[in-house]
Amino acid sequence: MDIRLLRALVAVADCGAFGAAARGLSITQPALSKQIRALEAEVGGALFTRGRHGAEPTRLGTTLLPEARELVRRADQLSRRAGQFRRGEAGSLAVGFGLSGIDLAPQAVAAFRRRFPGVEISLEDMSSASQIEAVRGGDLDVGFVRLPAPDDLARLVVLTDTLAVAAPRDADPPPTDPVGVAAWLRGRPVVRLTRAKGPGLVRQIELFEREFDARPEPVQEASDLQTVLALVAAGVGVALVPAGAADIASPSVVVTAIEGGGSGVASGAGAVSWRIGAVWDPARGTRVRDNFLAVVRDLVRRRGSTSRPAGSGSAPGCRGSGTPPSP
Repeated sequence: MDIRLLRALVAVADCGAFGAAARGLSITQPALSKQIRALEAEVGGALFTRGRHGAEPTRLGTTLLPEARELVRRADQLSRRAGQFRRGEAGSLAVGFGLSGIDLAPQAVAAFRRRFPGVEISLEDMSSASQIEAVRGGDLDVGFVRLPAPDDLARLVVLTDTLAVAAPRDADPPPTDPVGVAAWLRGRPVVRLTRAKGPGLVRQIELFEREFDARPEPVQEASDLQTVLALVAAGVGVALVPAGAADIASPSVVVTAIEGGGSGVASGAGAVSWRIGAVWDPARGTRVRDNFLAVVRDLVRRRGSTSRPAGSGSAPGCRGSGTPPSP
């Protein structure tokens, strides 16, 4: 049954006159009369009686009216819902992040939730390699990964992270230059993240130690960054961590960023700093994802820089096809 005909029935019943109902529906009165006649032909009887005081529903019209109202209400509700999906105001979004995105990714999700509360969001802690495979497979819409990323993925540079030294607050403070940090680390007990949990960070630390001849003494491994910081706080050792770890460290741990960088190269990044980017599959476009990327761009602009306070600067930019326009 055509929902327009049911809407005509409801409008005439509510207004009590064909003329007023036609104006409310933004159609002519003859067009409205034609719709009512079509509905009457479909149900097999008159729906209204016309008189000097307007139009009154017949017994048949009165019987049909409650169901017609419900169907019109549900049709309007479905239309509004479809509009929300079309505008990216409803649906689902899967976001991944790694160690270096541990502060930016949750901030982006929180900002997105405030603007689009009707979207269901999942946030997964994954290595960069796992995120890239999940984005390619369609299990993630956006990943915050260590760059560079494969050429088949579009990307937006969001920040430059840098290595930092996490040490107990009562320990002698480390230098901030790479050579000084390497000398400070030699022979000192260190806590490490397991390679399975943070392969990119482990490679970065190994590069730094090779380039600057740091020779610390590994004493403990942990499977997550918070446990690494907890072991540092307990005095087990110091640790090399992303500078962003300062956001989750306890007050008993001081995180000192290493300034500058070396000449060594690993996966396109220096020995001290590296870029983090939001990546997505340009072949799997959704309005929800585009809205999220717009929020990320806005967040990066409002932060004023894509660098950690002690990291090397990097201007935001995009690569890859399928990049949605900025808001």
